[in-house]
Amino acid sequence: MKHYHIVSRIAIYLLSVILIAFGIFHYKHPYDLLVYVPDFLPGGVAWVYIVGTAFILAGVSFLTNKFVKITGYLLAAMLIVFVLTIHLPNSMNAGAPEMRQMALINLLKDTAIAAFALHIAAGAYKQHLHFDHND
Repeated sequence: MKHYHIVSRIAIYLLSVILIAFGIFHYKHPYDLLVYVPDFLPGGVAWVYIVGTAFILAGVSFLTNKFVKITGYLLAAMLIVFVLTIHLPNSMNAGAPEMRQMALINLLKDTAIAAFALHIAAGAYKQHLHFDHND
C-alpha cells in the first residue's frame, strides 16, 4: 500500500502546482479573464483577483497538507459554481461553435478538478502521508 500513498501524494502535488499556476495567471492577466465574470456580479476585476487568490491558497493548502478537508470542499464548491454560472451558460448561448466548444472543455475541466478536490477532501481524515503497519 505504500505505493498507493506515494502516487496519491504525487497527484495531489501536481494539482497543487496547477492550481497555483491558475492563480498566477489570474494575477498576470486579469482583464483577459474579466469576460468570464457574470454581469450580475458587482465588483468586476476584483472577482478575478479573488478567484486567483483562492486557487493559490488551495494549492498551498494541498502542498503543505494543512486544512485539506475544508480546502477541498470549498474548491469543489467554487468550481461547481463556475460550471453552473459561467461554463454551462456559455456552452448553451455562445454564437460561434468554437466558443461553445471551449466552454464545454472548461465545463468538463472544472468538473474534473472539482471531483478530484472532493476526493482529496473525503480522504483527508488524517492530513499527512499515512502508512499503516500493514503497508
